[in-house]
Amino acid sequence: MDAFAHWLNVVNGVVWGVPMLIAILGTGLYLQIRLKFMPIARIGHGFRMVWDGRRSAETAVGEISPFAALMTALAATVGTGNIAGVATAIALGGPGALFWMWCTALVGMATKYAEVLLAVHYREVDERGEAVGGPMYAIRNGLGPRFAWLGVLFAVFGGVAGFGIGNMVQSNSIASVMDTTFGVPNWVTGVVLSGITGAVVLGGIRRIGAVATALVPFMCVAYVVGALLVLVIFADRVPGALALVFQHAFTPVAATGGFAGAAVWAAMRYGVARGVFSNEAGLGTAGIAQAAGKAKSPVNSALIGMMGTFIDTIVVCSMTGLAIIASGVWSNGESGAVLSTSAFSAALPGIGQYVLAGSLIIFALTTILGWAYYGEKCWEFLIGVKAITPYRVLWTIAVLIGTVTHLDTVWLIADTLNALMAVPNLISLVLLSPVVVELTRAHFADMASRPAEAAVTEL
Repeated sequence: MDAFAHWLNVVNGVVWGVPMLIAILGTGLYLQIRLKFMPIARIGHGFRMVWDGRRSAETAVGEISPFAALMTALAATVGTGNIAGVATAIALGGPGALFWMWCTALVGMATKYAEVLLAVHYREVDERGEAVGGPMYAIRNGLGPRFAWLGVLFAVFGGVAGFGIGNMVQSNSIASVMDTTFGVPNWVTGVVLSGITGAVVLGGIRRIGAVATALVPFMCVAYVVGALLVLVIFADRVPGALALVFQHAFTPVAATGGFAGAAVWAAMRYGVARGVFSNEAGLGTAGIAQAAGKAKSPVNSALIGMMGTFIDTIVVCSMTGLAIIASGVWSNGESGAVLSTSAFSAALPGIGQYVLAGSLIIFALTTILGWAYYGEKCWEFLIGVKAITPYRVLWTIAVLIGTVTHLDTVWLIADTLNALMAVPNLISLVLLSPVVVELTRAHFADMASRPAEAAVTEL
């Protein structure tokens, strides 16, 4: 087992290594250039689309509103990486890592835009009459039979990885927090959590979307408010914290306190890696959820979908990072959720750890629900609709197993497969980029040609 674990660590280091990060960032930058930086220029328009997305086009294909589709994607995306992942990036790369996370998000908006556009454009209607899409369908329908094996690879990687990274790892985190913070035994957490998961997941995308729509906005706003309270308490340190972020993005950090010091390369590497891990731009997952949204135009869906990357990283991750740096705990030698907890506890003694514990629990729970849908669509692509009910039952059981099992090996396998999902997705994004550009150009040309009063975006 030791040899297997060592081999897994080596493989994981390769697939999440520099070549993969360059491929993800390079693809995003390539798409930004081809789109003439439209995703960044239209951030304001994107937020308006998100708001308008609460109303769906009833005559359009899809199961839920575009807003509910975005909330489902955010449910899977905003998770423990926004708390523990950001803290780890700063602990290993210094304050400058936050700057490179921002860069990853701004570049990743183009990647997410293209992923969603292609997922909606090439989606299908399955045997049950429900819309299904994602990279596997975009590859099969966009690139043709010669590349069909890439779609199969994506579905296999996603279908297996989901049980680890989107399920057991998350339920294990919840059980750990419940045990250490509130003294609740792991098996009790497992029974309750699997019951909640089963009640939602067995209802399919409509129930997942409804729960995500109710829970995700609340959890994001509540967490941001909590982090803002930390920043208000340390308001006099915020300018200095921002200065450290920009300074150490381009200059090394000397060892201080429990911090071992970090080169610029470390800030860049860990900032990019944790940014990608958090917002999932390049992995192709968001398109699976957005393909279920009732939108008449793939471009409109894509504009809404790309805002998930902005919300996840520029908003939520920034709150965690600035709270850690402004509170001064970033150099205490801790890492992960412990470091984030230290920041909240420094500002809110006695209650800070409970605020963060509650956030971790809700973030992990919504990740389980969002990833349940991702995995389901991967297995449906591979086996057909007959896989859906057995999959939902197995997903619910896996939640219970995750709460009472040691998961180091499971984490490594799932994290490795999670990274491998990016390979077929990035290939399809590059090869289908002319389709992305053409659909985008046609959409905005059509908008420009309408009379001002008629140029209201139609979902």
